[in-house]
Amino acid sequence: MIMPFLPLYLKELGMEDPAEISLWAGIIFGANFLTAFIFSPFWGRLADKHGRKMMILRSGFGMAIVISLTGLATGPISLLFLRLLNGVISGFIPAAIGLVSTNTPKQHTGQALGILQSGTVAGAIGGPLIGGLMSQAFGYRMIFFVTGAFILVAAIGVMLFVKEDFTPAKEVKTKTSTIQEFKEITARKPVFSIYAVILMIQFAIMGVNPLLSLYVEELSPAANVSLYAGIVVSVTGFANFMTSAWLGRVSDRKGAHNTLVYSLLGVAIFTIPQVFVTDIWQLIVLRFFVGLCLGGLLPAANTLIRMHAPTGMESRTYGFSNSAMYLGSMIGPILGGWVVSLYGVRGLLLITSLILICNVLLVRYKVMQPAEQTFRKQNQHEPN
Repeated sequence: MIMPFLPLYLKELGMEDPAEISLWAGIIFGANFLTAFIFSPFWGRLADKHGRKMMILRSGFGMAIVISLTGLATGPISLLFLRLLNGVISGFIPAAIGLVSTNTPKQHTGQALGILQSGTVAGAIGGPLIGGLMSQAFGYRMIFFVTGAFILVAAIGVMLFVKEDFTPAKEVKTKTSTIQEFKEITARKPVFSIYAVILMIQFAIMGVNPLLSLYVEELSPAANVSLYAGIVVSVTGFANFMTSAWLGRVSDRKGAHNTLVYSLLGVAIFTIPQVFVTDIWQLIVLRFFVGLCLGGLLPAANTLIRMHAPTGMESRTYGFSNSAMYLGSMIGPILGGWVVSLYGVRGLLLITSLILICNVLLVRYKVMQPAEQTFRKQNQHEPN
């Protein structure tokens, strides 16, 4: 509900220079991902000690307070501080991924994560719509208060209705550093390669999405830019929503590694023609097909993380995975904006498709073989 309106909120806080607003909006947008990237492994370690549900509640109640306080910001400095703080305590959805994956039988993990992804995408589609209507009726500050209230309701719902089957790992007397834990986790193939895949997925998605409106402006009449920009974003999200649960079930039957590689290939194939479109309807159709394939990416990658995580270190494994995701989300828009300034949006789409093809090769040669072996062993030991 709130992210599309940050630049407009800065105007309400008294900023007038468009260049200054753009600069601050970029800094404030990335600040949340920066602190989330830094703190995610720490929260993962606590989750392995105290449970994933506790981390969801910590994040839910914390974000409810911080986002509500954001509605009381007095200028860009206070807004930046609150976004940094939000990144420190955020992680509701990543913690939910950890809880769902570790409390679901491994042979059904893909389907469960696919359903969770559908809920996430549904919120991403509906949030800006509701936020847009509310901002017109009540102003931008009210959006932060309502968003905080929604997150509070979600946290209370988890507290009352979500049960977790959690047994803490046995305490090891020898204390280990975050770096040592990272080395231990990534020593298990193909975990490090999956982290790289997740980083590049987020880099490719977040590098393009915020800048698509510039491409829409190039392809459509000026009077309809806002409408068509909304359609391009919504059609991608809707297609993602349609396929997430189904591709999750496919992952359980055929292997998450197969779903990941073919979904990546599909996103790359449907991204390349976007470089050459001449009409807005062509872009809308291609973004729809991209969305169909996007539904299989992160659920499949998170299923693979679950399959290969060391016993007792599942949340820490997801913690580093979340850091890779946040890092990609942070640098994607920054480098995407730089590429657009040099080569335009068409150049960005071409570079993005090349990155996705490299990702396909990474999965094919670094992930497929160990993932296939683990998948076969799992199916041999699990009842049909």
